[in-house]
Amino acid sequence: MPRNVFVLGLNEANGDVLRALPGAEDITFHQLLTQDELQEGEVDVLDLLERAQAQLDAFEGPIDAIVNYWDFPATMMAPILCRRHGLPSADLLPVLRCEHKYWSRQVQSRVTNDLPAFGLLDLDAERPHLPAGVSYPVWIKPVESASSEGAYRIEDDEQLAQTLPQAQEDVLRLGRPFEALLDRLELPPEIEQVGGAAYMVEEVAHGRQMTVEGFVADGKVEAYGLVASITYPDSPSFLRYQYPAAVPQAVVDRIVAVSAQVISATGLDNSTFNIEYFWDPDTDRVRLLEVNARHSQEHARLFEMVDGVANHAAMLRLGLGQMPQPPRREGRYPMAAKWFLRHFRDGIVRQVPDPDVLAELESMLGGATIRVLAEEDTQLSDSYGEDSYSYVLAEVFVGGRDPLELEDKYQQFLDSARIEIDDVEEA
Repeated sequence: MPRNVFVLGLNEANGDVLRALPGAEDITFHQLLTQDELQEGEVDVLDLLERAQAQLDAFEGPIDAIVNYWDFPATMMAPILCRRHGLPSADLLPVLRCEHKYWSRQVQSRVTNDLPAFGLLDLDAERPHLPAGVSYPVWIKPVESASSEGAYRIEDDEQLAQTLPQAQEDVLRLGRPFEALLDRLELPPEIEQVGGAAYMVEEVAHGRQMTVEGFVADGKVEAYGLVASITYPDSPSFLRYQYPAAVPQAVVDRIVAVSAQVISATGLDNSTFNIEYFWDPDTDRVRLLEVNARHSQEHARLFEMVDGVANHAAMLRLGLGQMPQPPRREGRYPMAAKWFLRHFRDGIVRQVPDPDVLAELESMLGGATIRVLAEEDTQLSDSYGEDSYSYVLAEVFVGGRDPLELEDKYQQFLDSARIEIDDVEEA
């Protein structure tokens, strides 16, 4: 009989990737709540858990797995729901140690020195200032966020004071529901005091950004891919993800070793993960940026094109109580990229490409995948899950022989697909 796998926030794009996995012909994937329910507005975790439970209770067949690839609140919900149904999953507390950025930094600092200086930010200080031992330039970010939401680069005390009112608003959307969940758990006193609606600050790390993808099963940590994250010039917003990252093997080995130490220190088990790093080629210095107790659905198509199987495969096998076996370099292309077409001001979307044009482009670009996120007659600032500096209009996945071919295919998209925006004044 087909197995039933419930996927939190399953959407069409990831559904296509999941159904293409080896063995997926024997699996029925079910959407457990929608992506909008999980991510839009100020979420209510306890209400979402009740609604998810009601949907599972109403299902008239066996439930073989409950899996997730989204940020909070889904990262918290999956372990809770799996435990209720006796299904394989990570435990909630180690997931929390990864999810709470300040708690995660405390754990990381016990096993590695490859960290930027960090501390907590006093949101209520009469004169905003950095914590002791931290120097400008810095990033301030909520201890719970998604997709860089609420993160700001700050150069001096004056900019910190100017940004703080916005930060006090930003911290609430995910911070309050995160805190509501933390209040129901027994936490270390120092983390209980911080809570979930707080901001942390850390020094800016320099160099080339990259993300290691992996999983941990039965206590064994396995890293299977390193993805480069390349930003727009003079901007922290991503221009593209590129896999595999072109870095020396010695750097890969260091990142893998640090990742294994950190994941083991968190106690995370039976879970996928991704960890973001900076590597500075000039100093050969590695800095750990962030730990996520989930893999990145953003990278799924990249692994599919290069390795032959998307990284969703590890999540699925763990959810079914099986040991993942990631392939390597068995895909159609030696490398692949996910490009982000962005607009750096708020605006009204006046025109997007016709679907027939996009379908023709995908075929012409050798099996590319193009997702236009902008919708006609909508305002960009009404979207959610964006960083603090830009709005994503479209995502373009392409494979190629080398970086030049990846760039050429993206340029063909830019030349052929018109998206028109009327800029508006921003508050």
